[in-house]
Amino acid sequence: MGDGKRTRDEEFQSFVVGRWPRLMRTAFLLAGEQHAAEDLVQSTLEQVYVHWRKVGSANDPEAYVRRVMINAHARRHRRRLKEFLAPKDDSGVLREVPDTDDRIAQADDRGALLKALAQLPARQREAVVLRYWEDLTETQTAQAMGCSVGTVKSNTAKGIAKLRAVPGLAETVTLGGRK
Repeated sequence: MGDGKRTRDEEFQSFVVGRWPRLMRTAFLLAGEQHAAEDLVQSTLEQVYVHWRKVGSANDPEAYVRRVMINAHARRHRRRLKEFLAPKDDSGVLREVPDTDDRIAQADDRGALLKALAQLPARQREAVVLRYWEDLTETQTAQAMGCSVGTVKSNTAKGIAKLRAVPGLAETVTLGGRK
């Protein structure tokens, strides 16, 4: 094995180890199920590894990987337009392990919020997850989703409005007037 390949493999491994929890959290929130999230992260990392030389030298490799994940999720969703990826019941769902920096993990009714989030249309869910869980700016979210800032604003507003309409979630979804 050449030194260049070994270095590339070590860089990729370091990236994956450092970003795994965040990638899994994002995938879980997008897919609505632990197994689907694991599949999404795995297929994303397979695609990224093939092009790691390009990805690793990008200004923001994490943003690049996030974009690949969003595109992979969108492709899966388009293929199964009628069959939504979120489970119909939560009997077989393994729960995400919250990290200490996750504001939503601090909510009393996290399960209810995740269930309501799973009911949002894919683009609204993507916008809400990227803006409020990943704490991206509107511009970063637009880049990750491959759309305009106006589309991000619209999808975020509609998604938050739907979450606020769920009984008992109004207090949880209050996000401090973020713009």
